[in-house]
Amino acid sequence: MSGIDKVGRRALLGGLAATAGMATLTGRALAQDPGAVTREPALVPVAVSTPTEPTPPDPGRALARLLAGNQRFVSGHLRHPHQTAADLHEVAAGQHPFAIVLGCADSRVPPEVLFDQGLGDLFDNRVAGNIADDLLLGSIEFAVEEFGPRLILVLGHERCGAVSATFAALDSGQPAPGHIGTIVTALRPVLEPLRTAPDRVEAGVRASVRATVTALTADSEILAERVHSGELGIVGARYDLDTGRVTILP
Repeated sequence: MSGIDKVGRRALLGGLAATAGMATLTGRALAQDPGAVTREPALVPVAVSTPTEPTPPDPGRALARLLAGNQRFVSGHLRHPHQTAADLHEVAAGQHPFAIVLGCADSRVPPEVLFDQGLGDLFDNRVAGNIADDLLLGSIEFAVEEFGPRLILVLGHERCGAVSATFAALDSGQPAPGHIGTIVTALRPVLEPLRTAPDRVEAGVRASVRATVTALTADSEILAERVHSGELGIVGARYDLDTGRVTILP
């Protein structure tokens, strides 16, 4: 295996997890006593948590759990699971997300809401255009190594602004302002061939999702190994802004 070996990688991940736990404890102390910022934090033992629901045993059942939640959202029969004060304290000691969602940063597409999930259920990664760059890929690999989720769902959505902005920049031939150009550069190879498509934004949304699904295993040995063993599934989906329904893309 190239890069960090499994033992070294586990040590690194353990350190990251411990750092995250200390940050949580420090934040809680400040909320209860704002003056605590001037004092040395007390070392408080943290109990080991267990999942509020068992992790689905395979990718298919993880996907079924997400889609069942989306059906509840669409029908208006929401359960709002794992959102009580007791759940808050449970996941404070550790998280056990059963799925990773790589979605767009669009304010209308919050995964916990549209899949009717709660605290600790989903490991969210959101960026305009649902683009998997190296930083975001590292975030996903960390979650896969540390928490063992069964599914990665790449979620695009209807009328994506990042896709529309990229087409506009390609048409004008002018660079996008500021760092928006980074989004255009990332999406350009996928969207350039679709500039004359009849419904190019919709076609671009679907093409971008499929390209990201392919890139996740092509660019990550960690993810490719888990997919090959059957431990992890990666699927693409489209969210309909008008109906609230999530559809899996072939």
